[in-house]
This record gives sequence, structure tokens and C-alpha cells, in this order.
Amino acid sequence: MAASTQVIVLDRSNNTTCTINLHGATVVSWRVNNQEQLFVSKLAVFDGKKAIRGGIPFVFPQFGAWSQFGPNHGFARIVRWTLERGPERLPNGDIEAVLSLMDSDFTRSMWNYPFRITYRIILREKELHFHIGVYNPSKDLAFSFNLLLHTYLKVPDVRRCQITGLHGCTFIDKTRDGAIYQEGREVVTVNEWTDRIYQHTQQEHIITNVVSGRKMRLQKYNFPDTVIWNPWMDKARETPDFGDDEYPNMLCVEAGHVSQPVLLLPGTAYEASQILQVIVNPKR
Repeated sequence: MAASTQVIVLDRSNNTTCTINLHGATVVSWRVNNQEQLFVSKLAVFDGKKAIRGGIPFVFPQFGAWSQFGPNHGFARIVRWTLERGPERLPNGDIEAVLSLMDSDFTRSMWNYPFRITYRIILREKELHFHIGVYNPSKDLAFSFNLLLHTYLKVPDVRRCQITGLHGCTFIDKTRDGAIYQEGREVVTVNEWTDRIYQHTQQEHIITNVVSGRKMRLQKYNFPDTVIWNPWMDKARETPDFGDDEYPNMLCVEAGHVSQPVLLLPGTAYEASQILQVIVNPKR
């Protein structure tokens, strides 16, 4: 297996699996009862250099443009991570893998700090758990960073999706030069190019009409922001690794710490987590 394409598979049996590409620690597939939950573009590039378009890329230490230092969304999604442990079966039958990333000559060429990230992924029967620890091993240097899980959900028709947990929140609208608005809708829908950073969002979002018309629950801890993104028709056409006709079949709901950076003092750690849960046979 070529180093640039190495993947690890968490297999819980009953056709429930999670596939992680060590390039960017990108979760490229999550199947529950053999149904794919994540969107990956048919034009995604798997060359071990470019970020993978879809799945769940790992955004660190920058969210958005970072032109004077390095690539958009930082370097974590374009470097090879280390498999620390697993995949292994836990006593309750869940499957766990632990990945890690440390500073290197490459990362220091863009961002000159020592750091260590541990990324623990647990595949449960109908849930996918993510636990992240960012450590500052320095004795005297503090650093600040953004962190985000750029989750691409697979949906039959994005116009039919509704997202809870955003009502009353302020949001930065990146389609309108970063203007700030307040969300008045009880549920948010997407019917045009959308790129918003919602601030101080609730710890739980329910997204309706995902795979097979089901609901997805996203729970987050220590991620104060939620990004909602869909490129819509024109932006999809401008994106070389994204099919022109794919935008109706994906919705990004991204938990992160991006509107304000995290400041990490010497010798301290930051922890955050996310849980994705497929809601099966919800009570009507």
C-alpha cells in the first residue's frame, strides 16, 4: 500500500465501519448498516499532498485563509498522521483508534511552535466519537490556534435539510464580507451559497433529512462555534476537486473553535470532542 494512500478501517461488524486516511487524519467513510453517512466528492484527490475533498478533514491551526504562512485551513489536513494505537475492540464491542500529530520541520516552516495532538476516534453501533487533545509542551512559549472538524454530511437534497441549535446566535457571514447578523429562524435551512460561522451555539444540533431521510445528532464539547457551508452552483463550478452537480447532496455542519482563537499557555492542554449519532426510527 502506497504511503500516500494508507488507510485504517474500524470495523464493528454488521456492516458498520469507519475508514480513516492517515493523510490529514481524514475520516473518508462512515457506514452504518452499510449506508454511507459522509459525502466525499467524486473528484476528490488522494495524492498525499492535497486536502481530501469531503469526509471529515481536521482543520488546525488556522481556519480559513492563511496566505502569508501556509495553506487555507492550516496544515493538519495535508500532513501524514501517526497511528498510535489500534484499531482495537473495546470490552463493549466498540472499535477505537488513536492518531497523533507532532511538530516537524514542515509544520515549523509555517508555524514555529512545538505541539502535540492526539485524536481518538471510537466507532459505536450508530455513533462516531471524536476526542481531541492539543498539548503545548513548551516551557516558555504560548501559542494560539483554531481547531475545527470539517464534517461533510451526505444528504439526498440539501434544500430539505433543517438544522437546530442555532436560533438566536450571532453569525459571521463570509458570503457578505464577514458581516455579522443574528439568526432569527428556529431551524436553519440552506437554499443558496452558505458560509457562516455561528457563535456560542448550543451543544447539540439535529440535522434532518440526511441519508435515507433520517436525522443526525451532532453533539459537541468545548467547540463554541458551528460552521454551516455549502458552495452552491457557482462556487462548485469554481472548485476543481468538487463536481459541478454535487452541491445538492452535501451539507457541512462543522464544530469548531474558530471565531476566536484558543490561547494555550506553556505546559497546558486543550480538549474538545464531538459525537455524531444516526437517529434510527425517531418518534414522530
